[in-house]
Amino acid sequence: MKFSTFSIENCFIGPGCPCFIIGEIAQAHDGSLGQAHAYIDALANAGVDAIKFQTHIANAESTPQEPFRVKFSKQDATRYEYWQRMEFTAAQWAGLALHAKDRGIIFLSSPFSEEAVEMLDHIGMHAWKIASGETGNPLIKEAMYATGKPILLSTGMSSMEEIDKTVGEIEEKNLPFAVFQCTSKYPSPPEEIGLNMIPLFKERYEVPVGLSDHSGKIFSGLAAATMGANLVEVHVTMSREMFGPDVPASLTTAELKQLVEGVRFIEKVISNPVNKLAMAEELSEMRKMFGKGLILKRNLEKGAVLGREDLTSKKPAAGIPADQLDRVIGKRINRSIQSGDFLQPDDIEE
Repeated sequence: MKFSTFSIENCFIGPGCPCFIIGEIAQAHDGSLGQAHAYIDALANAGVDAIKFQTHIANAESTPQEPFRVKFSKQDATRYEYWQRMEFTAAQWAGLALHAKDRGIIFLSSPFSEEAVEMLDHIGMHAWKIASGETGNPLIKEAMYATGKPILLSTGMSSMEEIDKTVGEIEEKNLPFAVFQCTSKYPSPPEEIGLNMIPLFKERYEVPVGLSDHSGKIFSGLAAATMGANLVEVHVTMSREMFGPDVPASLTTAELKQLVEGVRFIEKVISNPVNKLAMAEELSEMRKMFGKGLILKRNLEKGAVLGREDLTSKKPAAGIPADQLDRVIGKRINRSIQSGDFLQPDDIEE
């Protein structure tokens, strides 16, 4: 069964629905519960549909041998220690979820272990984001599938064959899902963002498709919305001066607000095609104000033949409009007209 449209809590995703905008916090909170709550308020104020964290339980997902992707931390000797510092308790995660609900945005968090899936499911996760590095992990995926919740599939580290395989698994479980184009570079250069995959995934899988962007710019998300992306996800930081590995690939909260406003503006533009004929009729009064009418450059006696040298155009569009110049050249006038007077329709002998 294909789910061309599905809902996460009270938000519908798919054709004809507003673009579902997710602010990804990841580890931007740097292990501070207070900062995590501050991000919820900041993102709610920016107008996102959902806020997404990452739930790491060090002893369930890592070992002391795990290397840093980028050695950014002087306080953590290993990445395992860093994951320990990023942990929140089940009660703290529940508090974050409740705070998001109170602010009217959906709480999401990517799990990185079966234990994290279990904990998040217990507090009421509404959908699962399969992170790029977990697409090939059947243990975590099966735990997510078993809950029956919608799946948001990231593809940053996957080949088409691997994406097809995971999509097939999700379809066998009869779960609604969306596929994200994603480039796992932080930040992603513009030539590798891959917006061409949005229409390709839509045609290939016939489900909602999104962009998970790591460019650190608003432009990719705006372009994706213009191309019909059903979801857009971006990393967020309070400031470019914040600490953490994802800061270069993140939008500031101010930039996030610009992105949200831009996407909503684009949606209105696309959903409201212009009828130029109707618009011309509506703007007739404005055309009179901004247009010009034909005016005499010198005194002419009754019976004179109008030449190009006799006429100019000035505002407002009184009398005969300037676009009728060719029609009146060579015509006789049936009254004497003074220099500076507008040429009127009744002045012309037909």
